[in-house]
Amino acid sequence: MYSPPQSLDNEAILALARQTIGTEAAAVQQLISGLDAGFAEAVRVLLQMEGRAIVTGIGKSAIIAQKIVATFNSTGTPAVFMHAADAIHGDLGIIQPGDVVVCLSKSGTTPEIKVLVPLIKMMGSKLIAIVSNVESYLAQQADFVVRATVEQEACPNNLAPTSSTTTQLVMGDALAICLLKARGFTPQDFAKYHPGGALGKRLYLRVEDVINPNVKPRVAPNSSLEEVILSISSNLLGATAVLDGDRIVGIVTDGDLRRLLQRTHSITGVVASDVMGHSPKTIEAEALAIDAFNLMERYKITQLLVTDQGRYAGMVHVHDLLREGIVG
Repeated sequence: MYSPPQSLDNEAILALARQTIGTEAAAVQQLISGLDAGFAEAVRVLLQMEGRAIVTGIGKSAIIAQKIVATFNSTGTPAVFMHAADAIHGDLGIIQPGDVVVCLSKSGTTPEIKVLVPLIKMMGSKLIAIVSNVESYLAQQADFVVRATVEQEACPNNLAPTSSTTTQLVMGDALAICLLKARGFTPQDFAKYHPGGALGKRLYLRVEDVINPNVKPRVAPNSSLEEVILSISSNLLGATAVLDGDRIVGIVTDGDLRRLLQRTHSITGVVASDVMGHSPKTIEAEALAIDAFNLMERYKITQLLVTDQGRYAGMVHVHDLLREGIVG
């Protein structure tokens, strides 16, 4: 039976939270001194494997294994999760020639692990153990041991997996980052695996993907003010490019028109070249959309003229970028 709930004031709650965080932080800090050749060898075998990393565990370790699989896959190391209990009931077929098995366990002595390990070795797969007890059955049978030793769980009863699962997670991240670095994994590679959401769009979405190629507001330097206003209004981009032939010579924004009216009440004979801004900011169509946004931010503007190998290709508005969700 559960004991009656204790009444904790705010200070007691915060003290317990600080103690929990401190215990787990200390466990993570101790991992640094525990790093040895076994970790480096594990990185090398994962880097050189011809198949995938099969990451397995039981209980809370299985949940951490799933996160490690997600991190591996997103950083260039192909990985598959296999629950240790399910493995001995049919899922062992997940393991294929060339795969490397990564097994997570605090004790290294659970019944499922003891059944699973000999089967893995019979299949000829290399076995990496991420384990707290380096004297355990799992550690003794593994080809490579990654130490995730903890002296104390953050749980006051020293029972609930807390510090131990945190250290497993951290060691999994350490493996993933070492593999990422060894593979020369680039932001462009990262983008291939993260096409959704703002993060992915920042890494792959280009200006040419955002603009409407059929909307290219433009006037000539000698175009009348009426023609300028019509070009701005009809294209709903708040500006129009001023082109002399194929050469961009300026831009007229709706702000330029407002400032003109503040300066003078007579607009008779005014043409585009009288009101345009010279040397407008441009960006190449193949540039990343996030670079266009950053350029607008830097110069406090809302439009950029887009060029394709130097030729006018359209206009991108800050609203186009916000609509794509590349910024919050």
